[in-house]
Amino acid sequence: MKLWGGRFTKKTSELVDEFNASINFDSRLYKHDIRGSIAHARMLARQGIITPEEAAEIERGLIGIEEDLDAGRLQFSLTAEDVHMNIETFLIERIGETGKKLHTARSRNDQVALDIRLYLRSEIYTIKVLLFELMSTLKVLAEEHVETIMPGYTHLQKAQPVTLAHHLLAYLEMLRRDWERLNDVERRTDFMPLGSGALAGSGLPIDRDYVREELGFGHLTRNSLDGVGDRDFVLEFMSFSAILMMHLSRLSEEIILWASDEFGFIELDDAFSTGSSIMPQKKNPDVAELVRGKTGRVYGNLMSLLTTMKGLPLAYNKDMQEDKEPLFDTVDTVKNCLAIYSPMLQSTRFNVERMYRAAARGFTNATDLADYLVKKGLPFREAHSISGKIVNWCLEKGKTLEEVTLPEFRAFTPVIDDTVYAEIDLKACVEKRNLFGGPAPSAVRKALDEATEFLGTIDPAKR
Repeated sequence: MKLWGGRFTKKTSELVDEFNASINFDSRLYKHDIRGSIAHARMLARQGIITPEEAAEIERGLIGIEEDLDAGRLQFSLTAEDVHMNIETFLIERIGETGKKLHTARSRNDQVALDIRLYLRSEIYTIKVLLFELMSTLKVLAEEHVETIMPGYTHLQKAQPVTLAHHLLAYLEMLRRDWERLNDVERRTDFMPLGSGALAGSGLPIDRDYVREELGFGHLTRNSLDGVGDRDFVLEFMSFSAILMMHLSRLSEEIILWASDEFGFIELDDAFSTGSSIMPQKKNPDVAELVRGKTGRVYGNLMSLLTTMKGLPLAYNKDMQEDKEPLFDTVDTVKNCLAIYSPMLQSTRFNVERMYRAAARGFTNATDLADYLVKKGLPFREAHSISGKIVNWCLEKGKTLEEVTLPEFRAFTPVIDDTVYAEIDLKACVEKRNLFGGPAPSAVRKALDEATEFLGTIDPAKR
């Protein structure tokens, strides 16, 4: 007989048991389910709904169940449907009639809402540790490459010279915003829903605030229908995850490009590369490619749950059982990608000379030539046109701007004199862009100081 089977006269079809069950995936919630049940039992005793002795017996039984599950001595059953009913069934088998009192004044609806919030709080902590490590890795790499000149790109075409440190710090800024978004998710996950019941709370004299304190939540959910009927905190986490993965995917795309022979900006460590089964020379950036690929599944998980939730009337509907698999998959994917990314970057070798040559051969100082002509009194549009014509001439002659002689320059305009060479020197081009947020080493060092200060405010060990 099902624990809920009193109203039914026929046995549930095996097809329904299999279709309805969630234990194959929600079993990972068992520790959170047991933790919530212990807090609930203590509250029931404190309120005089069950005796202290019964609460103690329930707690001992639950602790024993957790120990046996940890050790693999207990197996979940499909016929018990989900993690909540499995644990309650184990408890009744162990302590008898007292175990049947545990579910007093609660529903699986508020029970699962609690379990997911407990689970997500724990996983957010782990993700924050991994995200902090990746931000710290980017900062350390940037500190090593404050003076490393490379081409900056727009439209994947060489544009202007920047520094590798400036480029890496751009991703640190993206991850910093992701960190702030995750903090927002954490704040909105920190609401305790137990006591909402199936949808309307309980007529028994329960103390929700006591359970909140026992479980370390900051707040109580403010509406029983909302407490069991929404998963927007899960959606918000999955939205954070999608944006984070988008940032990782963009960096992965650059790593893939930079590792190619055509760019040659980096060499990935052998430990974070793979080979080909047919082509002996290949060294493939599979880690970066997989991160780029896994971004799609995280997007899909978000869209899946948004679609599931969009038409549900209040309060709980069985459709909401479909929240767990996309959530669990998203959590696993994000953790796995973050965990591998930091050591991959830490072991990457940057080809500083190749980066500099790429900037030099790409006319990335053409804007500086135009700016030089502006300083000589020409309108910017005229300066832009002259600079473009000089670049076109260089392309025909196979020269860089630095290789153009003064007479050749002056053939385009007589305002150019020998001071032009100092203006179009790549190092000078970067150094003069010392505005706040710019790529000049002086500006980058200030950005690094600020990043160090920001990371110093984070205690990765703090839950």
